[in-house]
Amino acid sequence: MGLGLAGLLHALLPPGLVRRRLGARGLGGVIEASLLGVPMPLCSCGVVPTAIGLRRDGASRGAATSFLISTPQTGLDSVLVSAGLLGWPFALFKLGAAFATGLLGGAAVEALDRFRPDAERAPAAEAIEARPDRRARSVLGVSREAARYALFDLLGMIDGWLIFGVLAAALLGLWLPAGSLGDVAWVQGLPGMLLALAISMPLYVCTTSSVPIAASLVSAGLPAGSALVFLMAGPATNLATLGAVYRGLGGRVLAVYLATVAVSSLMLGALFDWVLPGGTAGAALHAHGPGWLSAAAAWLGALLLAWLLLRRAWRRVVALRARARTAGARTAGAQKEGDAMEMEIEVRGMSCAHCVHRVKQALEAVEGVSLAVPDLESGRVRVQGEHLDAGALAAAIERAGYEAGSP
Repeated sequence: MGLGLAGLLHALLPPGLVRRRLGARGLGGVIEASLLGVPMPLCSCGVVPTAIGLRRDGASRGAATSFLISTPQTGLDSVLVSAGLLGWPFALFKLGAAFATGLLGGAAVEALDRFRPDAERAPAAEAIEARPDRRARSVLGVSREAARYALFDLLGMIDGWLIFGVLAAALLGLWLPAGSLGDVAWVQGLPGMLLALAISMPLYVCTTSSVPIAASLVSAGLPAGSALVFLMAGPATNLATLGAVYRGLGGRVLAVYLATVAVSSLMLGALFDWVLPGGTAGAALHAHGPGWLSAAAAWLGALLLAWLLLRRAWRRVVALRARARTAGARTAGAQKEGDAMEMEIEVRGMSCAHCVHRVKQALEAVEGVSLAVPDLESGRVRVQGEHLDAGALAAAIERAGYEAGSP
């Protein structure tokens, strides 16, 4: 259900809405950025290049920071998973917490820029390319676009982490039986929250796949407030994204970003435990056994994950064969004049399937490019076409929010 709603949101939003709405400076742009970021299903590795790209397209630094903080903490898919495993009070509180932290961080950056006489101005927004009027599309066309985004972009971005999260939750459930942490003093209250913060900030955990892990810990006796800290700070920060934020938005924004996530997660975790002492989190885990709908959804999810993994493996085999043919052709002799050109470019910042999709789309939109094949493992992309311009290709990669290396 979460995948379907996220796909429909992507298919029905007007083209360029985010870029148009995030260009305003001041608190209004920050609020809109947080409102737009909360329902979007992007994890931290996907939201960083998106936020940097928005900044380069004209968004203020405060709006980009607000979007950067609020988006990875939640999403339509994450809300429904959280509600199913930890209860609706927890899911709705987490939703409000994501909006509040994004608003706080964006407002802090706007305040810093306002009192800095040399604060850089937002770059001029580029004209948004004309795209077909979505109102003229059929219901079938909308459904196809929604399904393509839900399966290839969204599920394809988190499938490995989702499998890891479910397996980790199952192992935790075996090693930490229900209630086993309830009498452990050092995991209760502020010490438990600080421990959750210290563990989650440097690690990469996807917002959806981390929910089963948190649910298993809550079932074992971890306070719900500490689980909230884990689910806020984990998806919003990791070592890989901190460097990207520093390069793309600057040291001041990075400092505000880290301080906002750390302080807000601790305060909101304590607030949740105070408002709902004992909490309702984890009650859904033991309410009843799985019914036919849950079983059908589990089988469907397992089949989709297996299909994506097999599809990815097959595409890797095809890419390796294509590279071998290209190497053989180069060994046999130089290409004849007039044949298609080929170029390999290093792309810094690709860390997931979503990144690969963004780079591929950006390069294939460049005039003269017929095919772009990014390789996530090597961090390079193979580009084919006629009259390839290395400068134009590098510019397209930069606009997508990544850094181009030498061909």
